[in-house]
Amino acid sequence: MENKDKKQQNSFNNFSKFSIIYILIGIFMVYMYQFYSTTEKTTISYSQFKQLVEQGKIKKCKISEKYIKGTYIAKDNKTKKFITVAVDDPNLVKDLQKHNVDFSGTITNTWLTNLIFGWILPFGFLFFLWWLMTKKMRGTSGGLFGFGKSRFKVYLNEKPDVKFSDVAGAEEAKQEIQEIVEFLKDPDKYKRLGGRAPKGVLLVGAPGTGKTLLAKATAGEAGTPFISISGSEFVEMFVGVGASRVRDLFNEAKKLSPCIVFIDEIDAIGKSRALNSLTSNDEREQTLNQLLAEMDGFDSSVGVIIMAATNRPEVLDPALMRPGRFDRQIIVDKPDVKGREAILKVHIKKIKIGNDVNVETLAKMTPGLVGADLANIVNEAALLAARENKDAVNMEHFEEAIERQLAGLKKKNRVIKEDEKKRVAYHESGHAIIAYLLPGADPVHKISIVPRGLSALGYTQQLPTDEKYLITKEDMLDKVAVLFGGRAAEEIVFGSISTGAQNDLMRATDIVRAIITQFGMDEKLGLVVFEKPGGNQFLTSEGILKERDEISEKTKELIDEEISRMMREIYERAKKILLENRDKLEILANELLQKEIINEEELKAVMEGKNGLQD
Repeated sequence: MENKDKKQQNSFNNFSKFSIIYILIGIFMVYMYQFYSTTEKTTISYSQFKQLVEQGKIKKCKISEKYIKGTYIAKDNKTKKFITVAVDDPNLVKDLQKHNVDFSGTITNTWLTNLIFGWILPFGFLFFLWWLMTKKMRGTSGGLFGFGKSRFKVYLNEKPDVKFSDVAGAEEAKQEIQEIVEFLKDPDKYKRLGGRAPKGVLLVGAPGTGKTLLAKATAGEAGTPFISISGSEFVEMFVGVGASRVRDLFNEAKKLSPCIVFIDEIDAIGKSRALNSLTSNDEREQTLNQLLAEMDGFDSSVGVIIMAATNRPEVLDPALMRPGRFDRQIIVDKPDVKGREAILKVHIKKIKIGNDVNVETLAKMTPGLVGADLANIVNEAALLAARENKDAVNMEHFEEAIERQLAGLKKKNRVIKEDEKKRVAYHESGHAIIAYLLPGADPVHKISIVPRGLSALGYTQQLPTDEKYLITKEDMLDKVAVLFGGRAAEEIVFGSISTGAQNDLMRATDIVRAIITQFGMDEKLGLVVFEKPGGNQFLTSEGILKERDEISEKTKELIDEEISRMMREIYERAKKILLENRDKLEILANELLQKEIINEEELKAVMEGKNGLQD
């Protein structure tokens, strides 16, 4: 089928090229004819023509309503062609007969010229402009007016060549999807017991977690055709085009069965119809309705599996999510430390690495990052090594690539005043000391006062020792205390505060607000959830988006008071810790001013009172 589509596309392209080339050739020939028909003749006035007749130099001519054409003898006795405009001369025929001129009459035929230059060429030019303007609105498959054709890409059995071995960090998702592969390979195994494969599989996960790669790997393992299309490619400015493309997609899938149809970013067409009740989009709703109808009436026994991916499952229409359409929802979560290590090993195979590279350490240095981020880090490390003309990618290159990913590009040429640099050093030292001393804070990996990114004058990098899926109130309060460490250190040392703690305050406020309004951890407000994560909007079971404003004004005031109280208490706690460790704060800040970067071992030496760093 793919070869057929390619042949049709090639035929269309060849036809277009053929038509354009021959139109241009025809225009060229017409203009050349006009050119030679006029430029090879000498244009003379009618009076000159009469003189030549009197002199007996006109030998032959043709007379029409508008022109007189013929030959005459020039001064060099050579015969040349001439043309002149005919006038109403009753004596012309007598004069020609008198001087023995061979003449004849002809009819001027101008209808073809008028047709070509007055109608065909102007309208042809306008049609060509229209064709160019609507080129992007036509489907890539189909004829000239293929608006309703789907813009899908079809990979036959030799593609995609991605296997499950190429997908790392998503073991649970691979196990869930393995059953689909087995059904496509051996459908009779399930049919004999009356079972059927799921009609649809929805892959849900954050951007970059490998949803599309997992879908391709599913097709690669099953050895079946793989039809890929993005959700945004269904919707056009013309009403009804999206629904037509949905029909075309499912018709094509039935012809290629068994196969996998993958719709990426399905939320582009699958948003809940109740979300936009005020600003409804008829084209988008018709596309969604057609998709629902096709999936509902689709026979799963034909061996076609519908897979889709989204990172916004909460906005999808409930009718799309019900059993019988997307029967199975698979979470493609962010990888844990083992998953990140596996992903790094897959990408590191493609580059030459040094002996000092420790993949396990790199995995621990990248908490919260997804597969796309890790692939970018490996590529950045290779580019950094190539820039330095190294023979292999070393650990330092990976560490720099990770810092670029997390904190931004290093600003080597940014000039910072000494007093500002000193304030930044104490600020970051305050973060590091509190993080080192509090049990609920993540360990400090590196402290830097090298400017990075748009506005970061320094940063303290913390790496968790293990993956946490639950966090206690005490741990959250410790994290807030670490965030307050920078501003507390500035106030202790300089007696004033700066704008450098803006981001710290924003993050601290979010954590404290979540403690009070989302997790019910405040004694005064009690075990009540006032806000749901992600804002004050939520989807009900009917898919209706409502504003949740069920909190009284008195309760809102109490929430604000509790947030302010808790923030003040944590800030005072951070100040107390730094005042008790003022000597270590001075030592660490001075070392940071000298070296600009301090690692975990050097921080430990300062906190344990060793003098090695002070020599």
